[in-house]
Amino acid sequence: MVAGADLVPCKSFEDVFQAVTDGSVDCGVLPIENSIGGSIHRNFDLLLAHTLPIVGEVEIPIVHHLLALPGRTLSDVKRVYSHPQALAQCERFLRTLTGVEIIATYDTAGSAKMIADQRLQDAAAIASARAAEVFGLAALRSSIQDYDNNTTRFLVVGPQPLSGVRPDKTSIVFTLSNEPGALFKGLAVFALRDINLTKLESRPFPARKWEYLFYVDLAAAADDPACTRALAHLNEFAPMVRVLGSYPSCRPATGDPVRHSLEIPA
Repeated sequence: MVAGADLVPCKSFEDVFQAVTDGSVDCGVLPIENSIGGSIHRNFDLLLAHTLPIVGEVEIPIVHHLLALPGRTLSDVKRVYSHPQALAQCERFLRTLTGVEIIATYDTAGSAKMIADQRLQDAAAIASARAAEVFGLAALRSSIQDYDNNTTRFLVVGPQPLSGVRPDKTSIVFTLSNEPGALFKGLAVFALRDINLTKLESRPFPARKWEYLFYVDLAAAADDPACTRALAHLNEFAPMVRVLGSYPSCRPATGDPVRHSLEIPA
């Protein structure tokens, strides 16, 4: 992301936004979707609740490990702890475990730390190889995610662009009137101008029962003429349209995969 940047851990996604807002960090990194577990809905809601723009994105290959105290075996494990997303990404492996309680926690690394600190003899955590190194745990099983290409996409939020690279992607959120063909009409403003949609997500609109917010990622910069015209067209009939950020899209990673699991971001 930024070479040489100091990493500051946060306990919750809300804390990430707060740290950037109060200036204690320059930018925040938040998981937004996983290729197996799907979207992290809380962060869609937080993007709307805060005014910090999206200034970048990064995709990271995710490799999960089942970690326990040294000397433990798989037959010793009666409980498995991890973040709900990590549990979802390892569902097929977890189904092979008999008589084991699956317990959701706030963090993958935090689950590993709990097992190490409390010396839990009958428990294991789904976490990263790095967590095993830091907390002195051993891997009972490695690469237990359901698919080898398991990847999490993270968004970077902050008051300033990360670099001088020209944006080629834009994230927006909008509402529509509850009437026939409203969503078709809303998406048509982009189709008519050959703007590709790379993501479409609906979330409940808390202020209006059974109405929805539509989050869309566009493969275009917000100041591209076609995108500017599409957004102006959408504003003509959508009750609310907000640009969440226009930023450079993630370039495919090269080299060996980064072997770590989903953790509360810095």
